[in-house]
Amino acid sequence: MSRDDRWKALLELLVERGRLDVEQAASELEVSAATIRRDLDQLAEQQMLVRTRGGAVVHGVSYELPLRYKTARHASEKQRIAKAVAALVAPGEAVGLTGGTTTTEVARALAVRGDLTDGTPALTVVTNALNIANELVVRPQFKIVLTGGVARPQSYELVGPLADGVLGQITVDMAVLGVVAFDPVHGAAAHDEAEAAINRLLCQRAGRVTVAADSSKLGRRAFARICAAGDVDTLVTDTAVDSATVRRFEEAGVSVVTV
Repeated sequence: MSRDDRWKALLELLVERGRLDVEQAASELEVSAATIRRDLDQLAEQQMLVRTRGGAVVHGVSYELPLRYKTARHASEKQRIAKAVAALVAPGEAVGLTGGTTTTEVARALAVRGDLTDGTPALTVVTNALNIANELVVRPQFKIVLTGGVARPQSYELVGPLADGVLGQITVDMAVLGVVAFDPVHGAAAHDEAEAAINRLLCQRAGRVTVAADSSKLGRRAFARICAAGDVDTLVTDTAVDSATVRRFEEAGVSVVTV
């Protein structure tokens, strides 16, 4: 197993469990304890975890796993959600996509839709995510509008006043939010306040707002609020969501689609 593969596996285990033990991680990854200790030390130097005696723990409320390490988590659920969200977009519309693994899958689902192969344009995509723009710019039938701003290496998103300036001058038919937490009482949220501010502005410029989130994100809170649950028109999530949670979102005025 390469170092990058080990790091990805360690970070995914850490996010899932909240704490890692060196000996246990070494056994699961089938490498030496010395290798795991070295990996954890190097990850701690990059502020991706907190080193402890005998292992590691995640950071506190502001902890954020970089996007490149999150792509494999709940992958099948995210792809189903993305396909359902993409189906909500009509040809010729302008759609806003925030950054994140699920919204990246939405972009890919839009790219392969058979009814979006031509038009002037077939679809307008507004995004502050560099990776999404990079994937879609090769589609000549799509008009890609990329906001300005300062790039966040964790999420590949552009944030700050330059991004505000672009979003303040446009409107979109539909905004698709990728979130780290969505709760009927506390609303949609992100780890970073600058990211949340851009997402909030995109919601304000949209005719309708859709949250694309797997069930592990629901009923949770995060540091920076994006918007209230009542500002979201539709939540698309997976079938693992419990009925009580669905009912609470519906009572908050959110239409829930499970796939």
